[in-house]
Amino acid sequence: MQLVTAVIKPHLLEEVKEALRGEGISGMTVSEVKGFGRQGGHTETYRGAEYRVDFVPKMKLEIVVEDDEAGRVAEAIAGAANTGKIGDGKIWVTPVDTLIRIRTGEVGADAI
Repeated sequence: MQLVTAVIKPHLLEEVKEALRGEGISGMTVSEVKGFGRQGGHTETYRGAEYRVDFVPKMKLEIVVEDDEAGRVAEAIAGAANTGKIGDGKIWVTPVDTLIRIRTGEVGADAI
């Protein structure tokens, strides 16, 4: 099993969700996060005063899939979240040793 983690722009969440549904993915965890990379941040104006926002709002997606699905899921996310502009985000895949569905006690691929 693999954990596919992606950090994307918030306004692209619906497009990514639909792309994942198209790949047969039925569940994911979504968190609101903040961060920065090459994008660095930006400046905003509030009541005439300009200030710097160092941490940019993002959405973090986490999806556990079978080993053979990880590449396809990562490609679906990348395709739906790509604007071609700085700050599109990142995707990484990490191995999952153990997965347990709490409600039923199912273990491994059965718990997905």
